[in-house]
Amino acid sequence: MGTDLHAPLGRNRKTGSRRPGVLRLGRIAASLCLFAIGGFSLYTAFRGDGLERTKPAAEQAATPSANTPQPPASANQAADGMSRAEPRSGANVEQMVTGDGSVVTKYSPRPRDGGGPVLVDAMQIGQDPRMAAQPNEALLEETPFGRLPIVGPDGRRPMDQYARPASGARGVRIAIVVSGLGLSQTGTQRAIAELPEEITFAFAASGNSLQRWMQEARRGGHEILLQVPLEPFDYPANDPGPETLLTSKPVARNIENLHKAMGEITNYTGIMNYLGGRFLSDSTAMEPVMRDIGKRGLLFLDDGTSAQSKTADVAKGTELPYAFADLQLDGQLDINAVLKKLDELERIARKNGQAIGVASAFDESVDAIAKWSEEAAMRGIEIVGVAALSNDPRNP
Repeated sequence: MGTDLHAPLGRNRKTGSRRPGVLRLGRIAASLCLFAIGGFSLYTAFRGDGLERTKPAAEQAATPSANTPQPPASANQAADGMSRAEPRSGANVEQMVTGDGSVVTKYSPRPRDGGGPVLVDAMQIGQDPRMAAQPNEALLEETPFGRLPIVGPDGRRPMDQYARPASGARGVRIAIVVSGLGLSQTGTQRAIAELPEEITFAFAASGNSLQRWMQEARRGGHEILLQVPLEPFDYPANDPGPETLLTSKPVARNIENLHKAMGEITNYTGIMNYLGGRFLSDSTAMEPVMRDIGKRGLLFLDDGTSAQSKTADVAKGTELPYAFADLQLDGQLDINAVLKKLDELERIARKNGQAIGVASAFDESVDAIAKWSEEAAMRGIEIVGVAALSNDPRNP
């Protein structure tokens, strides 16, 4: 039988169906076409410059490429090129000390440097809890005594960065400071584990494993202070420890010992005395020490045990934020006695609007403070970090 040359290509003349071999070839060709189109689409989707408009040569030359090194952004410049400014950069700030030692601050407007808009950094109080155990590197300087706190280039102070934020609501506010942490491992561990995060912790500079304890306390939400040993009246019979600041020592030596203590940990809002009745009563010895503390953006908490303390007088002349403890809570080591002192602290706070109590990290003190704190909020009391109750010349 002959072949019909006029029959359609690939079709059986009798049945009209396509021949199997040719059909497979057609399907393969179609698949290859679809694969090529899909591949090109994926290529253009994932390639950064896929199907982009080609820029003119002059425009390309003016546009920096991804591999072109860019100048580093200034510390006072935002990522979008806007200049950064701290809130007071648009004001003249003048401070005067009056005859009674009070500091009067005068603000008057002035134009900011440069032109165009600026990004004002509000410098909020406190630190992101996820980063609370890590220091802000901009607030530290490297010294032979370790990393010491300083005021940042934008004016941010350590006492602001590491303070526990308060609600800002009007009402009765109380700060409770548990001191001597680091001296006893079991006492420190118990205080961190059992006391609520609103309690302020003070670490003794002569303590052990301070950096580890500091990080645990900060992760738990606590504001912290550093206790520096100062000379008591009965020194050396009562010795606060090595490198105590003494009224008989030269200023340079006392500053050196202060810096050695400061370098033990980071992330603290201020300094608290460890003993120190004699040193706190000597304004000549105190003044350079307090000036150094203030210029580093820290506060000073006086534990209130010395009736002859000159802290307030010296602080007013050095722009040092400071606070006084109103009550020692554990002069008698009995849980009921400490609870009575806490009730007394509450009466002081209701009269004055605020109060600060200080205790040591004894078991009886920790138990009483934990118990009392549970009920304080129900009586309308806000427990705050000690920084919130300091006398701050920046915020008169």
